[in-house]
Amino acid sequence: MKNFRNSFFYIGIIAVFSSLIYLVLKNGKHLEAGRNIINNTSGNGQWQDFLDSLYNNLTHPLAILLVQIITIIFVARIFGWICKKIGQPTVIGEMAAGIVLGPSLVGTFFPEYSSLLFPEESLGNLHFLSQIGLILFMYVIGMELDLNVLKNKAKDAVIISHASIIIPFTLGLVLSYFIYTQFAPQGVDFMAFALFMGIAMSITAFPVLARIVQERGLHRTRIGSMVITCAAADDVTAWCLLAAVIAIVKAGSLISSLYVMVLAVVYVALMLKVVKPFLKRIGELYSNKENVTKPVVAIFFLTLLLSSYTTELIGIHALFGAFMAGAIMPENMRFRSIFIEKVEDVSQVMLLPLFFVFTGLRTQIGLLDDPYLWKICGLIIAVAVTGKFIGSALTARFVGQNWRDSFTIGALMNTRGLMELVVLNIGYDLGVLSAEVFSMMVIMALATTVMTGPALDLIGFIFNRRKNYIPTEIRQVSRFKVLVSFDSPEGGKTLLKLANAFVRKMKGNAMVTAMHISHSNDIHTFNLEEYEKESFKPILAEAENLGQKVTTLFKATMDMDSDIATVANKGEFDLVLIDIGQSIFEGTLLGKILGFTTRIINPENLLNTFTGKEKLFENSPFDERTQHILSKTEAPVGILVDKDFKSTDKVFVTIFDAADAFLIDFIQKLISNMGSQVTVLDAEGSVKNNPEIKEAIRSIEHNVPNHIKLLNQRKLEEAFLEGQDLMIISVDSWKKLVDSGSTWLNHTPSLLIMKQ
Repeated sequence: MKNFRNSFFYIGIIAVFSSLIYLVLKNGKHLEAGRNIINNTSGNGQWQDFLDSLYNNLTHPLAILLVQIITIIFVARIFGWICKKIGQPTVIGEMAAGIVLGPSLVGTFFPEYSSLLFPEESLGNLHFLSQIGLILFMYVIGMELDLNVLKNKAKDAVIISHASIIIPFTLGLVLSYFIYTQFAPQGVDFMAFALFMGIAMSITAFPVLARIVQERGLHRTRIGSMVITCAAADDVTAWCLLAAVIAIVKAGSLISSLYVMVLAVVYVALMLKVVKPFLKRIGELYSNKENVTKPVVAIFFLTLLLSSYTTELIGIHALFGAFMAGAIMPENMRFRSIFIEKVEDVSQVMLLPLFFVFTGLRTQIGLLDDPYLWKICGLIIAVAVTGKFIGSALTARFVGQNWRDSFTIGALMNTRGLMELVVLNIGYDLGVLSAEVFSMMVIMALATTVMTGPALDLIGFIFNRRKNYIPTEIRQVSRFKVLVSFDSPEGGKTLLKLANAFVRKMKGNAMVTAMHISHSNDIHTFNLEEYEKESFKPILAEAENLGQKVTTLFKATMDMDSDIATVANKGEFDLVLIDIGQSIFEGTLLGKILGFTTRIINPENLLNTFTGKEKLFENSPFDERTQHILSKTEAPVGILVDKDFKSTDKVFVTIFDAADAFLIDFIQKLISNMGSQVTVLDAEGSVKNNPEIKEAIRSIEHNVPNHIKLLNQRKLEEAFLEGQDLMIISVDSWKKLVDSGSTWLNHTPSLLIMKQ
């Protein structure tokens, strides 16, 4: 009755007020008399009016800006993904995407499309939006730079850092002496041109360098710590120099710029002595994520905007203010992480690609239409590499580093990346750099960043350095070494419990290593140690409960799957244990077999089922990631499918053919270390007909009676399976078992699927 009443009320109120609206609009027509009402119709028909309206909507500045953002993000993601696949930082792909969308490629071959997507009148909006992205990015860079790392550090790092600035800066000035007449814009004095060429040569891209150090496992090494310190000092010094150069260029002379520099010094003093203590106090009061309210967030963002506005007014660019605002953030790493999470996704995913494309729109490689100009471009790259790479390497060697580490420092300090583009755009906006020089310098930024990875590989090859850092204690000789590679702490605890079952009584004759590999984009240099500590905390607590000594290994990388296999192979492990998430089985045939059910169907798997692409068992019954680890790892690999794994008291093992004989060794370890009760299923008569397997099982029976028994039946009772703690099976036998469609598969306990 209540539902009918509500329906009648709804219909009645809509009808009454719709009638009232109609009457008001109809009678309102009489009020138009004598008011010269303009008719917006064109007189060409309603369809043409609609098309005209649609065209106006499409060419509206907001619509153009939105389609520009969509295109830019899409292309930047594609190019970033390609670069990631070939071992280059994603920033290289984003930089390349900007050049491709600019006049150098799309503008040359598809000029109509380029003018439609990037009309001249729309570039102002794109420019200012990209500047907002840069301000947010520099704010993050300031926060990621831990200024304390520069305190109490070896003087070698400071010497190398400052040498890596002054040497390329000087070479840039010398180069500008020879190219000023031909390439400097009209009306620009030599000092302004030379100073900008010098500062552009001396920049190091700290964010890209830090990512490379993480990905190559160097962050826990002495050389990694050294180069991070060098880059941090380089960044701070270079940005202070850039502020001074901008002041000189804007003021027009060195004397006039002194006023700007005095104001800049006052600004920095206020930020350090007044604003920083104020922000530190707020950080102490609101250190948890739950306590960071919108008013608190507003205070810090207002500080960012006011700092940027102040430096823009002074004459040293808003980006320096953003960098300074980030650098004086409270030193509480957890607090900084909160703000980085709030800012980074928007700035790096959406706004920063706009800057790359805006830079690409300015980069006209087509201007370099003469072999002589390409020779000049090559000369600029040679000077840049000589100043940064050679200069840093020779300085590092002079202060006592060996040649291998010296060249490594040089290669990393030669990385320019995005920071170089920031400097170049500032110079272009100030009119100091011509279009030709700007294009040459952008090419130089790309070239020096691209060469970093190959240069490190070549140095490693020449000096026989291991690409993946394996600690000495892991490389030491041991009779049986187990590697536990986990994604989540909970999964790591379960794998550790399983590893312990294989080695519990072996004591000094065995070693367990717990490894956590994280994607380098998910963590930041400033909180790397804290992230590592938190990741291993539950694992170490579980190890203490088990009485198991554990060695930990942490890596940040862009290629997680390959690094798991590489570490396993380089460390010469005897068994690798990984877990497999239930989520990858949801909505698939394999999920039903394993007993995983969910109300949410995986869309990709559903699509593959409809299109006939669900080739679950074509090469391996696992996802691409697990399949890659299996194919690349030389040691036996065990994949745990956790279905509430608790113990190894009762273990069920299936033997389908002679190739499964390797499982006997692991059965023996479980019996020896845990006293497991093992049931071996000989469904195909492989044990009965294979003397080697039969003798191995008989030997176990002789040494530890009543711990192993054979089953010859093909059909298993549900009650038996539910009473087991763990089922062990080889990858090949698992595929056969699934193909056979055995009904008892739905009732299996936790699975350890093994590859020899």
